[in-house]
Amino acid sequence: MEENSTGKLAKDLHKMLGDKEHPSLEEALQRAVSDEGVLKEILAGVVSKDEVFRYNCFKVLRQISEDHPLILYPEWDYFIALLDSSNAYHRSIAVQILANLTPVDAQRRFKAIFDRYFDLLDDEKIIVTRSLVQSAGTIARAKPSLQARIVERLLGIDETHHKHKDLIKADAIQSFEAFFEDYPDKERILGFVEQQLECSSPKTRKAAKAFLNKHSYGDM
Repeated sequence: MEENSTGKLAKDLHKMLGDKEHPSLEEALQRAVSDEGVLKEILAGVVSKDEVFRYNCFKVLRQISEDHPLILYPEWDYFIALLDSSNAYHRSIAVQILANLTPVDAQRRFKAIFDRYFDLLDDEKIIVTRSLVQSAGTIARAKPSLQARIVERLLGIDETHHKHKDLIKADAIQSFEAFFEDYPDKERILGFVEQQLECSSPKTRKAAKAFLNKHSYGDM
């Protein structure tokens, strides 16, 4: 029996993105940008049980969300649904892609899901929390009206259950960097960063020192 076009498309994409060593990411990206059918297959691929194919589909979608966010914005609800997935990898995908779509969020959809999104700061899996904290700066830069709420959430990292809170704080410092120059209450952020000079994570101490050297305290 002759395969239908959908079956052929799926096989074609698996050939491009199923290669662990040399996946055809650029080709898949270009096809997804120009062909809705390819885009739909890649969207489905991020929840595939094939780990290699799934990860490569995610990398393509992440690049599209960064370079062509308007193409993915109509799929907003698809990623919202992934926030509630029992799979931590799916939740991590959702928080990253949704953050990258906020610069084109003309319908102000993110404001409506703010608490649902940032409640994942205390997700059971640290991979989800770190993805969220690393993405928070993108959201804050795109949504100035939400910056104070975002800062409040990031300053509450100590209230989460995570064992490696100090490591997560390095991600917070990275996100603060994305919008610090435009944020009015700089002292609050600076106070938080200064506290990290004595934290247990070498990575966070290094990030704090670099941030303070750049923004306020000179050589430390």
